[in-house]
Amino acid sequence: MTDNKIIRSDFPILQEKIYGKPLIYLDNAATTQKPRCVVEKLCEGYYHSNANIHRGVHYLSQQATEAHEEARRVVQRFLNAGSQAEIIFTRGTTEAINMLASSYGRAFMKPGDEIIVSTMEHHSNIVPWQLQGFVLKVIPLTGNGELDMDALPGLFSGRTRMVAVTHVSNVLGTVNPVAEIVRIAHRRGVPVLVDGAQAVAHRRVDVQDLDADFYAFSGHKIYAPTGIGVLYGKEKWLDAIPPYQGGGEMIERVSFEKTTYNVLPYKFEAGTPDFIGSTALATALQYLETVGWNEIASSEEQLLAYATERLEAVDGVRLFGRAKQKSGVISFLLDRVHHYDTGMILDRLGIAVRTGHHCAEPLMKALGVDGTVRASFALYNTADEVDALVAGIEKVRGMF
Repeated sequence: MTDNKIIRSDFPILQEKIYGKPLIYLDNAATTQKPRCVVEKLCEGYYHSNANIHRGVHYLSQQATEAHEEARRVVQRFLNAGSQAEIIFTRGTTEAINMLASSYGRAFMKPGDEIIVSTMEHHSNIVPWQLQGFVLKVIPLTGNGELDMDALPGLFSGRTRMVAVTHVSNVLGTVNPVAEIVRIAHRRGVPVLVDGAQAVAHRRVDVQDLDADFYAFSGHKIYAPTGIGVLYGKEKWLDAIPPYQGGGEMIERVSFEKTTYNVLPYKFEAGTPDFIGSTALATALQYLETVGWNEIASSEEQLLAYATERLEAVDGVRLFGRAKQKSGVISFLLDRVHHYDTGMILDRLGIAVRTGHHCAEPLMKALGVDGTVRASFALYNTADEVDALVAGIEKVRGMF
């Protein structure tokens, strides 16, 4: 078990008061709070080593370059990628998937070709493929909120070019059998992209063990700053697809007649990268290593089980998602109360939850609702906060 008292002291925002009440932050699937060491790393970079990276001959530029490339090595180790060249810094999961949809599509796809996704995908793993003119084939759900794996093989056709699935649902908390999906796809010669935005903060990810061809995540979901993220790609695929954007950094030679491209990973990193954000991302990953992944997983599993038990005992609460393997998300509705009203009243009690469709409208349609209330947990949340959430829900129920 993690020592929540010590961990919470690393997150100054948790001492804030909202409407005079202690902040209870249960919106971690949207963005996590940042430990002091991450914020201090940002300040350190801007105060002491702020200079544009790569090709600079002066001391500050070389110092910033080494810090940025060391951050890439930290991410490589975090994902167990085979090479630093397989780690591309992006602004987040959304940009990573858009990058891949554009570049992979230009290299290997024609309008009308097919992408297999799942019912539980975030909009950012739906819309980028549609923008390229590709047809989506959808893995359905079972009644308990798991993927219907029996239906997956029948979705493949001669025009299937990619399987793109979320590792963990941002609504249901379902942990998908990614390794099995990869095996099924690879037997048919189809690569797989995994949206890891909701997975990376809760579990150790090994892209080589999963055998995923691509894996994307956002720093702000894993205690790092906004505006920094990662696309992992197997080197063979990254070599085979064209750049997403053009400009400085991603070039080898430029003339008015022809441009040749830089080596990996720089081929996909046009312009000045967020060399301060990358080091803060590395600091966040190192912080989690210090806490310990087994301890994080154990604490969050216990908290999720406790929260599920407490919420099930509240009259009128309907929970969504009963998968055998779940991560730290609970979505629910209170009978006869709109999700927005529930969220607004909880907010007045100092409890931050998310309401609405959570950028997963097709999933909401499948569930037969227009939105839910979502409580999502992080390593600093406590059983006392769950008790406060349940008390808040009881108050909402009493008001209606």
